[in-house]
Amino acid sequence: MKHARHLIAIVAAGMLATSAMAMTSAEHKAAKDQISADYKANKAKCDALTANAKDICMKEAKGAENVAKADLEARYKPSDKNTYKVAEARADADYAVAKEKCDDLSGDAKNVCQKDAKAAHVTAKENAKVARAQAKPADTAAKKEANVAEVKQEATAEMREAQYKAAKERCDTMSGDAKDKCVADAKRMYGQ
Repeated sequence: MKHARHLIAIVAAGMLATSAMAMTSAEHKAAKDQISADYKANKAKCDALTANAKDICMKEAKGAENVAKADLEARYKPSDKNTYKVAEARADADYAVAKEKCDDLSGDAKNVCQKDAKAAHVTAKENAKVARAQAKPADTAAKKEANVAEVKQEATAEMREAQYKAAKERCDTMSGDAKDKCVADAKRMYGQ
């Protein structure tokens, strides 16, 4: 929940900042060139690494580039859609890095790591959808509240499903009665 409030605050601050100061075409081009240069520099740093550390570094570099591009577009053409794309790019970048870090593991630990990464990804994306719904104007306050409530309900269902899958994967590392109890607890906890 703490992360959700933090994400909502960031998105709201981003929307306020982007609506106050749009960029010129020249500033946009210069910023795009800087993003490209930063990506190349970050990618070059990865060349010194090997194996999965290099793969993780490359995912981090690409993720940073994608987030920077989305942020640039949100500043250049401020809208709730572009602000949402920034949050989505962050979620996707974090997920790509987390999945890559799981490659250092094997067996059940790797499976659990991947499910946890997916649950975090789903949570971040759903929180971004809720923030977008809260920021989106509506004809009346009642319509806005109804839309936000609907988006929250859908987001909660998606997050619970992802969290349940991650919990179930952790249960799969157990056996016998412990596994059965773990699965039953996960079903109860995540309403499955």
